[in-house]
Amino acid sequence: MSEKILSKFIKSQKTAYAVAIFFGFSVGLFVAAVFFPPRVERIEIVKPEPIQTPVSPPVIEAPVSPSVTYTPVSVGDLPGWTEDDVSAALPALKNACIAFNSKTASEPVGPNGLGGTVENWRAPCAAIERLDAGDDETVRATIAQFFTPYKVSSARKPEGKFTGYYEASLRGSMTRTDVFSVPLYALPKDIVELDKRAFDLPSGLPSVIGQVDSGQLVPYDARRSIEQDDNFKNRAEVLVWVDDLVDAHLLHIQGSGRVKMPDGTEKRIGYAGNNGRGFRGIGGILLRAGVIGRGQSSMPSVADWLRDNPEEGRQFMEDNPRYIFFRWIEGPGPIGALGVPLEPRRSLAVDPRYIPYGAPLWLDLNDPDGESLDGLVVALDTGSAIRGAVRGDFFWGSGEAAFYKAGRMNSPGGYYLFLPRGVSQPSQIEEKPL
Repeated sequence: MSEKILSKFIKSQKTAYAVAIFFGFSVGLFVAAVFFPPRVERIEIVKPEPIQTPVSPPVIEAPVSPSVTYTPVSVGDLPGWTEDDVSAALPALKNACIAFNSKTASEPVGPNGLGGTVENWRAPCAAIERLDAGDDETVRATIAQFFTPYKVSSARKPEGKFTGYYEASLRGSMTRTDVFSVPLYALPKDIVELDKRAFDLPSGLPSVIGQVDSGQLVPYDARRSIEQDDNFKNRAEVLVWVDDLVDAHLLHIQGSGRVKMPDGTEKRIGYAGNNGRGFRGIGGILLRAGVIGRGQSSMPSVADWLRDNPEEGRQFMEDNPRYIFFRWIEGPGPIGALGVPLEPRRSLAVDPRYIPYGAPLWLDLNDPDGESLDGLVVALDTGSAIRGAVRGDFFWGSGEAAFYKAGRMNSPGGYYLFLPRGVSQPSQIEEKPL
């Protein structure tokens, strides 16, 4: 009996415990749910970036250097072709042929053989040498038969610039006096010009001129140093003493002149060399200094100002560092860069980087008074300020009239280059910096 009662009691206790445990567990779940809510893990879906097609870097084209072009034309297209008295250019043409005939047949003419070889000029020169002065029609026909004209164009400067030069006139003496006190020097004994061929340097490089000091080649003295050195005559022979510093300076700019001696005789003097320094024109120097205006920059006006202001003028003239040395010229002259005499109004100084020496040219421009200069000239000379594909310095001759024309000339215009028919059309060539 007692065992049954005990067994029931135990069962009832287990039930109570089970109920209590269930109740406690349920309460715990409720409390946890209230005070400790379940953590929900959020899964963020990231859209992948769209695949981009690789972009090639921008193509940067190398800058194209301005070029010079030579375009063939007909002689009938030349301005004033039938009006110019072309036979007046025969002396200049024949002088150029003298230079060509002194060279070997295979020698190139002009920059990189722009004008072919000397052989290409043999037949045209033979025909020119047979021509007579005054026969314009035959000269015209000969030029048309043996040459092709090419219009020269510059991408850098579409319109060309043409100035003028002349043969200066001076008064001088072989001995120094109070009147004749300005020296014109021969090439100095201590001046040195680098032989580019010996150093295997390109022939187109500018000349390197200087003097040796402590075993090194250094720049030669500038104008101011030379003109202020009373002992420079120990380094260079004085060719002649002249009476006017301004006339002497103009001779340095022009490169050639005639010196009238006290006994009335004249001697021709010409360019022998320079000190290798850069050139600065006296007109530009005075303009930058503000002592003259733009309407006063012609050579006659500049010369007048220099004479009216001698002390200040001397200082300004010394600001041009280039100095010219001279030699006496025997026979016809003046002598151009080709080594033959120049002919007034039929000779042109050019930039030999674009125009071959000795080549005929047809001008298309006016003089400073508006008169036409269309006609035939020959490239016989150059100058330190003559830089550019369409750039010329027109030789007016000698005397006051030539000085007046040359000193005022600053004309826009162009020209055509004549090349022998056996020469291929020139390719475009790169235009060098001015």
